[in-house]
Amino acid sequence: MKALIIGSGGREHALASKVAENSNVQVVYCAPGNGGTYKENKCENINITQIDELLSFAIENKIDITIVGSEEWLVQGIVDKFNEKGLKILGPCEKAARLEGSKSYSKEFMKKYGIKTAAYEVFEDENKAIDYLKNCEYPIVIKADGLAAGKGVVICNDFLAAKSSINDFMVVDIFKGSGKKIIIEEFLEGVEASILSITDGKVILPFVSSKDHKQIFDGGIGPNTGGMGAIAPNPYCTKEVLDEFYKNILLPTLKGIQEEKMDYRGIIFFGIMITKKGVYSLEYNVRFGDPETQAVLPLMKSDFTELVISAIGRDLENFELLWKKGYSCCLITASKGYPGKYNTGYEISESGKLEGKLYLAGATFDDGLLKTNGGRVLGITGFGETLAKAREIAYADMKKVQFHGMYYRKDIGK
Repeated sequence: MKALIIGSGGREHALASKVAENSNVQVVYCAPGNGGTYKENKCENINITQIDELLSFAIENKIDITIVGSEEWLVQGIVDKFNEKGLKILGPCEKAARLEGSKSYSKEFMKKYGIKTAAYEVFEDENKAIDYLKNCEYPIVIKADGLAAGKGVVICNDFLAAKSSINDFMVVDIFKGSGKKIIIEEFLEGVEASILSITDGKVILPFVSSKDHKQIFDGGIGPNTGGMGAIAPNPYCTKEVLDEFYKNILLPTLKGIQEEKMDYRGIIFFGIMITKKGVYSLEYNVRFGDPETQAVLPLMKSDFTELVISAIGRDLENFELLWKKGYSCCLITASKGYPGKYNTGYEISESGKLEGKLYLAGATFDDGLLKTNGGRVLGITGFGETLAKAREIAYADMKKVQFHGMYYRKDIGK
């Protein structure tokens, strides 16, 4: 078998590594890949980033399965184009990708199918949005409607902060069009959880739960990032929480997918909030999360490649999805200054053998050396019988990795 992984982050390194575990897989092409996939077993980087070129490559090289990492390609309809050519690809059709591509669309979808979610209003006019803020209870949540690399959500504690955020989104246009339409949403107090799942349009199989850590600094303070670490399973996802999620969020979502006639054979990521008033749906992602993937996939006991094939072939109801016992803890290391301005080109070195798994993200292999070339540079995932042990391994490993200006949170999973 030949596989194609589209993307260049730590998530794609984790996907490529997991696909390569299948003995039938001969080669995993990574487009464009990174320094980690360059060195990974069976993997080969290819410098292609355009949909038409990816399609041509898949046809010419007789690719058996394609997995799309980033939401941007999915929203642009890459799955529809691959399907038209009879190629097997994991991901939602362009219509279904709107569940992530437009937060207003996803909220309307939740409302239509009775999925419990926070109260909200949608605005495309700055002045009307500011008028609405005058009568809001605080804190309030402001979200960019479109894609914003995981950074388009701000919690505002007062009117002035909310007004400033609206100006950033709608006038300054910090998200280059994605914040021209915004959602102002009720603030929910509780604990967030991430539940990656896979669907073939007939069933949805949830993965082990996880917990992302979005803010840059310890204690969950500072601006949002693409994710500074993740643990799995999420200790707050009790049986009662998961039962409520399955009944009131997962099943009605599946009903909506079917009634809207979406061709959805791919990943559906549920962001949920566990509150005293029950479990709420925060958002959908239509692809693997980053860094949740680096925490969750290593715990999968079943063959991941066979799972993907079953989803594409609409045969998940006959797939037994099994998980290893234990916990994982993934730490993300960022460049100094991230999520603001940062410098790149620094050498990445290791000073000892790692007990966990290293996933490279914003890193390239250049002149025989690994060098930084992004904001979130790498992740290390530790595994253990307990969460405490998984944390211990991850943090011990992180001390063996060095690059100039590296920064990571010290409280992931604490």
